[in-house]
Amino acid sequence: MKRNVFSEIPAEFPEEIFTVLAESENVKIERIVSDGQASPEGFWYDQDRSEWVLLVAGSAVLTVGDERVELNPGDHLLIPAHQRHRIESTSATEKTIWIAVSYENNPT
Repeated sequence: MKRNVFSEIPAEFPEEIFTVLAESENVKIERIVSDGQASPEGFWYDQDRSEWVLLVAGSAVLTVGDERVELNPGDHLLIPAHQRHRIESTSATEKTIWIAVSYENNPT
């Protein structure tokens, strides 16, 4: 079925929207839509799977380990499993659309 990553986005939403686009036992591909959201103060992601993210629209600022990373459309980033990271900010003036691919490094 044909779908579009820019469709089915509400005008306003209080929390990020996560939509699974495809998934198997070892890989998950999601569209994430942000509208000014950020990680809660003091919260860090520490995920069991590696994650590759592509910023399609909008902008975002992340902290990955001790590094500040600014993402604009077309930028992509690989976050290894268990690499602490957080979303500092996403655009407050336009929707930020991400494609995230999470996967196991060594599937059993």
